[in-house]
Amino acid sequence: MSALLFVCLQALLCCAWAKVEVTMHDSTEVYLGDLAPISCQYSFTDVDTEPSDVIIQWFVGGVGSSSRSRIFYGDDSQTMVDENTDYSGRIQVTSDKQASRLVIQEARLTDEKEFFCQINGMVAGSAEGKTHLRVFAPPQAPVIEGVLTGISVTNEGLSEVASCETLNGFPKPNITWYRNNTPLMTTPGHVNVLMLGTRDSGGFYSVQSTLRYKVLKEDKDARFSCEVSFFVPGAIRTVESSSINITVHYPTTMVELWKESPQGLVKEGDTVELRCQGDGSPPPSFIFNREQEPDVDLGDSGDILLLTSVTRKDGGIYQCRPQDVDGASEVRGEMQLNVHFLDPAVVVPKESELMLRGEDLIATCNALSSLKTSTVWYKDGQQVSHGNMLQLKDATYDTAGEYICDVTVPSLPALHTHGSIHIIVQGAPQMVGMEQEVQLEEAVGRTVNLSCEVQSYPRPVVSWNIVGSQSWQEVVNKASDHMTQSVVSVLVGSDVSALCNASNEMGSEVKLFSIRAIPRVTSATRFSPVEGSGVIIVVIILCLLLLAVLGSVLYFLQKKGKLPCGRSGKQEITKETNAKNEIVVEMKTNTRTEESVLLKAVNGDKKDTGQQMTV
Repeated sequence: MSALLFVCLQALLCCAWAKVEVTMHDSTEVYLGDLAPISCQYSFTDVDTEPSDVIIQWFVGGVGSSSRSRIFYGDDSQTMVDENTDYSGRIQVTSDKQASRLVIQEARLTDEKEFFCQINGMVAGSAEGKTHLRVFAPPQAPVIEGVLTGISVTNEGLSEVASCETLNGFPKPNITWYRNNTPLMTTPGHVNVLMLGTRDSGGFYSVQSTLRYKVLKEDKDARFSCEVSFFVPGAIRTVESSSINITVHYPTTMVELWKESPQGLVKEGDTVELRCQGDGSPPPSFIFNREQEPDVDLGDSGDILLLTSVTRKDGGIYQCRPQDVDGASEVRGEMQLNVHFLDPAVVVPKESELMLRGEDLIATCNALSSLKTSTVWYKDGQQVSHGNMLQLKDATYDTAGEYICDVTVPSLPALHTHGSIHIIVQGAPQMVGMEQEVQLEEAVGRTVNLSCEVQSYPRPVVSWNIVGSQSWQEVVNKASDHMTQSVVSVLVGSDVSALCNASNEMGSEVKLFSIRAIPRVTSATRFSPVEGSGVIIVVIILCLLLLAVLGSVLYFLQKKGKLPCGRSGKQEITKETNAKNEIVVEMKTNTRTEESVLLKAVNGDKKDTGQQMTV
C-alpha cells in the first residue's frame, strides 16, 4: 500500500512540473492566390519520455478578436478537417514528430487572420501559439492625368495641376508626387495633396490623389509624376507613372524682332518679312510700327509683318509690342531695316561725243548707291577700262564705237545698272592697210578685183581713175559710220594703173594699184592649144616606149655575148637612135606691150588715154 502511494505521488509530482512549449512565427506573408503555409513547432520539457498521445488542433480567429473557430483536429487515431467553415476542403495539415504544418490553398484577402496551433499532451499538459497571416495584392500601375487647360501664374492661391490613381491593391497603397524627380511635400501656400481611398466589395483598395500647386513661370518646362508605394511579402515596392508637362500661362516680359526673309542684304523691290516673338504664353499677337511714326500701326496679324516691294523710304527702325500690353510699356522689340539701292548710271558726256583724230577725251560713269560699287567699261564685249573714269588718248578711227559702263555692287550682286556713250572720230580719209601702192601681176584676158577700204568721218567720196583697161566696173559700194568700201572689177588687156581717191571736207588720200599684164604662150601650128598639147603627149609616150624596147634588145644581146663591149659601139647606137627619134617643136610668141600713163590726182594731171569713175 505504501509502495503504490509512493508511485502515485511521484506521478503527480511529475505532472505538476511537466511543460509543453509551442513555437510559431509572429506573421506569415503571402501573395494573393499563393499557398499559405503556417508552421507550428512544439516540445515537452521536464519529462523523462514524451507523451505518446498528443492532440493537435488548429483554430482561426479575427485579428484582435476573442472569438475563434476550430478548422482542424488530429490525434494518434484520427485527423479531421472541420466542416462548414471557410477552410473546409481548402486546407491541408501534415504532422510529424514535434511539428504540425497547416497549408491554405489559394490565399484570399479574407484569410488575413490569426491562426492558432494548440498542442495537448494529456498528462504532459497543453499549450498553443499563433501566427498572423498577411495576404498582399500589388495594385495596378498608377495613371496620371494633367489639367488640359492652361494654368495662369496670376491665379491667386493653389491650382489643380494633375491627378493620379491606382486600383486594386491590398493593403492600401500610398501615392507620392514628384516635380523633376524631386518629391513634393505638403507646404502651405505652395503644395497641397488630397488623397482619397476606397475599398470595393472584394476587399481591394483604390487610391486617388490630386495635386494642388502654386504654378510659377519656371514650371513651363517642369515634369510632374506620381509614384505608388505598396507592401509585398518581406518588402515595400514602388511603381512610377509617366511624367507630364503642364501648360503654364504667363505674361510677356521680353520681345525680339528680326528679319525672317530675304536672307542677306535687302534691296529695293524685295518683299521683306519681319517676325516678332515674345516669351509669353500663350504667344500673343503683336502690333508693328516704325520708330519714326510711333502712332501708325503697320499691322497686327499674328507675329509677321510683310513689306512688299520695299523702297529706300521703307528703311528705318521697326518695333513690335504684344497686343495685350499697354502701348507705353517698355516690353517691345526693335530692329534696323536697311533697304539698299543703286540708281541708274549717269554717263558724262551723254549719249554721243564727236572727237577729232588725235584728240583726248575723259568720260565718267557714276551711279548713286547705298553700298560700294564697281565700274567696268566694255567695247565690243571686251573690257577696256576699270573704274568710273574712261580715258581715250590720241583718238583714231579704231577709237570710234559704243562704250558701255557696267556698274555693280559686289556685296549685293543683284543690284546692277549700266550706261553708254557713242564716240565718233572725225578726220580726213585713211586707207585701211599700210601700203600706199599695191603691185600685182595677172594674165592677159583675166579679170581682177581691186578693193579700196577707207576710214573717215564724215563719209568720204571715193573715185577711181583707171588707165590701161577698156573694160571695168564697180561691183561693191557699201559704207558704215566710219568705214567705206569700194570694189572694182578690171579686165586685164595690158599693164593697168588704178588710182583710188577718197576725200571729204577734212582732206583726201589715194591708193595706187599697178597690174603687170603677163602674155599668154601660144603654138606656131594652127592647132589649138588643147590639140597641140595632145600631140606633144603622144610623141613623148612613143619615145618612151621606143627607148624601153631598145634597152631590152641591148640587154639581151649583151647577155648572149653578141654585143661588142666598147665605147665606140655605144656612141654609134646612141647617135642612130637620136637621129631616128629627133622631134622639133617651134614656138612663136606675140607680145604686145602697152605703156601705162598714171594720172597724178594730187597734181591735177589728166591724160586722154585713161577712164575715170567717181563713187
